[in-house]
Amino acid sequence: MTPLRQVGIEEAIGLAADGYRVLDVREPDEWAGGHIAGALHIPLADLPSRVGAELPDHDAPILVQCHSGQRSGRAAAWLVAQGYTNVVNLAGLIDRWPIAGGPWEVPDAPTGLAVEPRYARQVLVPGVGVDGQRRLTQARVLVVGAGGLGSPASLYLAAAGVGTLGIADDDIVDETNLHRQILHTTDRIGAAKVDSAAQSIHELNPLVTVARHPGRVDRETVDRLVASYDVVVDGSDSLETRYLVNDAAVRLRRPVVHAAVYRWEAQVTTLVPFVGPCYRCLYPTQPPDGIAAACDVAGVVGVLPGLAGVLQAAEVIKLILETGDPLIGRMLLIDLAGSHFDEVAVHRDPACPACGTDDGRAATA
Repeated sequence: MTPLRQVGIEEAIGLAADGYRVLDVREPDEWAGGHIAGALHIPLADLPSRVGAELPDHDAPILVQCHSGQRSGRAAAWLVAQGYTNVVNLAGLIDRWPIAGGPWEVPDAPTGLAVEPRYARQVLVPGVGVDGQRRLTQARVLVVGAGGLGSPASLYLAAAGVGTLGIADDDIVDETNLHRQILHTTDRIGAAKVDSAAQSIHELNPLVTVARHPGRVDRETVDRLVASYDVVVDGSDSLETRYLVNDAAVRLRRPVVHAAVYRWEAQVTTLVPFVGPCYRCLYPTQPPDGIAAACDVAGVVGVLPGLAGVLQAAEVIKLILETGDPLIGRMLLIDLAGSHFDEVAVHRDPACPACGTDDGRAATA
C-alpha cells in the first residue's frame, strides 16, 4: 500500500489554493473557535455515516486536518481504505494556518471582517474572539508619557491591535532613558520621544494609527486630549500631569490606568470615575515640589517599569473587552526585590475634591 502523504502548513495552504477540498475532523467546539475558510466539517466519529453523501467523488483531492495531525491521520487512512485515491493529511498544528497566511474564519465573525494573521492566537482566547478583536481595532487609547511605563504599555497595546494610540510627551530621547524606555534606541538620542515612539510602534504593527502629541499636557490641552480617547494610560513621572489628567478624566468620565515606580517598587490600579476611586481619592492634594523624588533622583531598576507597564496594557485590554477583573477599587503593590505581589483595597472618598459629586463638577483643580 502506498504510504499516506503527509504535508506541513505551508504546503497545505498551497494545496487548498490549488483546489484540494479541506476536510476538518475536529469536534464542534474546536470548529466554532475558528477554522480554515471553506472547509467541510465532519467530526471524526461522524465520518462513516456522512462522508459518502458529502464527498461522493472518490478521486477528488482531499486535504484532511484536525488540530495536530493525529486524528486527521486516522481519518485519512480510513478514507484510503474506503477507496479514496487522492488523500493528504495535514501533519502540523492548525494554529499556524492563519499565522502562515492561510484563509481563516470564525463562525460568529461579522460579515466582511478579516482576521489578521498577527492576531490569530489572540482571537482564540475566550473573551476575545473576532468581536473582541474588532473592539480593540476600533479603540482609541491615550498614553501619557513615552517613558519607562509608556514604552511597554504602548508596544503591547500596539501588538494587541489597538487601532489608535495617542502618544503625549514633550521630551527628547536621552541616553539615560535607554535602560528602561524600550520604545527608544541609541540612534534616536536627541529625537522627540513622540517621533521615536511612533517609529517603534509602526515597525511592530503598521496597522496601528499613532497620533503624536508633542506638547506639554497642561490646563489648556488636557481636556481636548482626554476627550479624544476611550482610555488613558498614566505613564507620567510628573505629579502635576497626573493630577491634571485625573481631573480631566473625572470631568469627561474616562477610565485611567495608573502606575508609578520607585527603585524596586511599583503600584498599579485602574481608576474608573464614579465606579471606583479616582487619583485624588487616594492622594487628595498635590504635594509640594521636591517631596516625591523622580527617577532621575531616586533611581529605578529598568525592568520594574517594564513589568508595571505591561500590567497597564493588560488593564486597558480588559476595559476595552469588558472582560476579566480589572483593578478597580484595588491597588496592586509590587516589590520586585523581594518578588512580592500584594493587593490593597482602595475606596472612593465622599469628600474627594474631584469625584466627590455625582456629576464630577468638583474636578476643577
